[in-house]
Formats: sequence, structure tokens, C-alpha cells
Amino acid sequence: MGTYTFRLPDIGEGIAEAEIVAWHVAVGDMVEEDGRLADMMTDKATVEMESPVAGKVVSIAGEVGDVVAIGSALVVIETEGEGEAQAPAAAPAPKSEVVEERLEVETPDAGDVTRVEAVAPPPPPAPPPSPPAAPKAAPAQAVEPVRRGYDAKVLASPAVRQRARDLGIDLSEVRPSEEGRVRHADLDQFLAYNATGGYRSAGAERGDEVIKVIGMRRRIAENMAASKRHIPHFSYVEECDVTMLEVMREQLNASRGDKPKLTMLPLLITAICRTLPKFPMINARYDDEAGVVTRYGAVHLGMAAQTPAGLMVPVIRNAQSLNLWQLAREIGRLAESARSGSAKSEELSGSTLTVTSLGPLGGVATTPVINRPEVAIIGPNRIIERPMFVPDGMGGERIEKRKLMNISISCDHRVVDGHDAASFVQAIKKLIETPVLLLAD
Repeated sequence: MGTYTFRLPDIGEGIAEAEIVAWHVAVGDMVEEDGRLADMMTDKATVEMESPVAGKVVSIAGEVGDVVAIGSALVVIETEGEGEAQAPAAAPAPKSEVVEERLEVETPDAGDVTRVEAVAPPPPPAPPPSPPAAPKAAPAQAVEPVRRGYDAKVLASPAVRQRARDLGIDLSEVRPSEEGRVRHADLDQFLAYNATGGYRSAGAERGDEVIKVIGMRRRIAENMAASKRHIPHFSYVEECDVTMLEVMREQLNASRGDKPKLTMLPLLITAICRTLPKFPMINARYDDEAGVVTRYGAVHLGMAAQTPAGLMVPVIRNAQSLNLWQLAREIGRLAESARSGSAKSEELSGSTLTVTSLGPLGGVATTPVINRPEVAIIGPNRIIERPMFVPDGMGGERIEKRKLMNISISCDHRVVDGHDAASFVQAIKKLIETPVLLLAD
């Protein structure tokens, strides 16, 4: 028998190492030629490794989450024949599914991580020893000493007292049904009549979980930590009246025919693209190592999209050149390709400015983390209805129900001044509060 050592190949220019995100074999397994060995994740892609030989797996490089250097042994396979087996002359290049990660902050999703173990809660401490018995004869059924303010004169078994403690019930408030002794049935009746009194448990007891952070969730953590570590963030929030914008959107959708349905996002992107020429410092990237800021003429707009694999940011190329319907179609296409995992590398890189929206979950205001090396990120929040004072057309005011939405922006204070960020958002506000300007040349 011989052995073949499969070493991690060079899977991309400038890539020095890759993380093990999944094993498809274990020690002792038989693997066929071209059989799947492992999935490796780099900064740019998840790559599937295939075996160039058939045989029995005798060792693997490590566990899921470990990082392996290019050229290091990944799998050792026992093969037929003597000595070190040789790879085929033209081994096929590893197949890859490119999933580049341009990430925004979000609450972690349990689907992005690998469950390691469930740790049961520690057992409760043993109760202190009972005091010596008094000289007097004890009653026929033992009555446990009362703690935490419970009435010591109430007769009850130790089990009933323990249940009352767990529920936070003072036994002196429970009416005994017979013989002056509180029983479980009396507790049940008390709970039935006091269901809103806060005596029921808030939730079921659950064990702790230890989660290993690997794959995309690790990349999210690393990117967000780097962004917060290197970028001095500041945020600005402004309230906008989108009542007329919503009216215009409904009118456009009513006559859209076979065009895609308009959401708020294409309208906001249009307002952003019309405003950016006056604020070029917003549509920029900062290379802090070289000390160079590049202000971009074209708007390559990153669009944060939640996917089963984690948050991804597909890019709308040259957003400034698209009309409302084209933007709506491109938003839908990119969101679907990100969710299905079919997004290409060029669709997931090169953004110059990012918009992150949680739709109806957007809250009142957000402080999103900048998608480094960009210098700004914009977050529209949810639309709410409130009474507002509006002009009545006769020199006075009247109260009217209006639709309001806050726009949040986070900026890199090394590149963008507070005055510039505020002025930029105010210019967007003017456009969306006077929506006819969005369609004017």
C-alpha cells in the first residue's frame, strides 16, 4: 500500500490560507477519484476540494473552523501500490462557488454557525441541613420551615411549599380548602383566579449552547471588527415626510403593466444618485494604508441583502444611469441571486456606497456600520403615520395624518465632515418630499 498527500492548492491570487468550513470525509472513509474532500473558504470564495486519487482517508488536517496554509497537507490517502502515490498529470482545478462577502452588521443567525454542544444548566445547590428537632412532638405531616417572608403559620407539605417558592406565591394569600392545610389543588385554584398576577413562569427552562463561529459568520465578525477598529464612525438622522412620495409610488404601480413593482428603495436610490454629484466625498473609498481617498464619478451602490448564508451586499453597477423601473428590476434580480447563492464575484464587489434597509423592521433610527473601505452607509427606516401640522392654504395650519420616515447615515469622520453629511441628507429630503423633482430632468 502507498500513500498520497493532498496539499491545499493555490486557489487564488494573493491567497495565503483558507478556512475549513465543511468536511465531506472522515478518517477511515473510502474516497473515489474526484470525490469531495472538503469545502475551504478564502476571503473571496468558498472552494470545493476534490481528491485526485482513490483510496482510504488516513488523516485530515484539522476541524471545521481551522485555518490551513496554502501548500500544507490537507488529507492523507492510503492508495493501492507502494510508496508515495503521484497525482494525475493534469489534476482538475477545484470547483468553486464564489460567495464573496461584503458584509453589513446584523444580528447573528443561528443558521450561519455550527452547533457544538448543549450544556445543561448547573444543578441547584444542596439545601442546608435541617435544624435539630424540637423536644415537642412533630405534627403528623412534616411542615418545611418558611423562607422569604412566607407565613410560618400556614400548614403545607414541603412539595407544596417548594412549588409556591418557585412561583413566587406567598402561601398566606392562598385559601386552604380543608383542614387548614394548603394543597396543590389550592395552588391551582389560586393560579386560575390570579392568571394576570405574574405568578406563571415567564418561559421554559433551557440549557446553554456553545456555538463555534466559523465560515461566513466568522467573516462577518472579522469585517465588522476591522470596520469599527479603523473607522471613527458618526451618525446623523433626519425625519422626512414621504406622504406625497407614497402617493406617486402608488400611481406609478397602478399603471406599471409588465414592469416590476416599485418599492421605496428605487425611489430613494434615485434621490441619492441625483444628490451625490454635489457631495462627491460621500461616494468614495479610503485606502488608509496608502493615505488616498478616491472619489468616484459612477455610483456602484451596494445593497445589503439577507440570505440563508448570512448578510451579503450585491452591487448595482452604475446606478446613476438606471431609471426607476430598471432599478426595481436590478434590485429584484440581485436579491434573488444572493439568496440562491448564484451571485457572481463581480456582482459582490466594488461598491462605492451602501444602502441597508430592514423594511418594516427598520425601527425609528439606525446606526449602521460602514462597509469598509467605503466612507458612508445610508439606512432608511420604517414608515410610520403621525398627525402633523400642515399649511391649510389660507395662511394658517391644520392637523393632517402624514407618512414619515427617518433616514440614517453613518460616515467615516476622517473623510466626511458632519456638516457635509447633514447637508447631503437634507438635499435628499428635499427631493423625496417634493417627488416631482425625482422625475424632472
